[in-house]
Amino acid sequence: MSSIPRELQYTRSHEWVRRLPDGRLEVGITDHAQSALGDLVFVEVPETGRSLRTGEECAVVESVKAASDVYSPVDGTVVAGNPDLAGRPELINQDPYGAGWLFRAQADGAAGGADLMNADGYEKYLAEQAH
Repeated sequence: MSSIPRELQYTRSHEWVRRLPDGRLEVGITDHAQSALGDLVFVEVPETGRSLRTGEECAVVESVKAASDVYSPVDGTVVAGNPDLAGRPELINQDPYGAGWLFRAQADGAAGGADLMNADGYEKYLAEQAH
């Protein structure tokens, strides 16, 4: 079973969102997603300053098996991309909820991600997809 940290929120396209103490959001792909992709060989993160729309393609993760788009979980602006991933894409495989984060964003408005699921909801969603 994939690791699903309780404190994060999740999307149906397998991104996770962490709310940082300063109000920004940190975004990455879930353990389930990185496991399905296999060994990652390339990651493209969005540029700082880029405007995001919920559901919009904003990053790419590529493995030996396939390339997969990453979708923004919120409307907002990219404030940082993870610089370590350019030379070490395997960080996502090794630590998807820590060192393998993809980007940080400042969400527009207070809500920021109305369609996000809690850990229980994501776990249920994964179980439904397995059938």
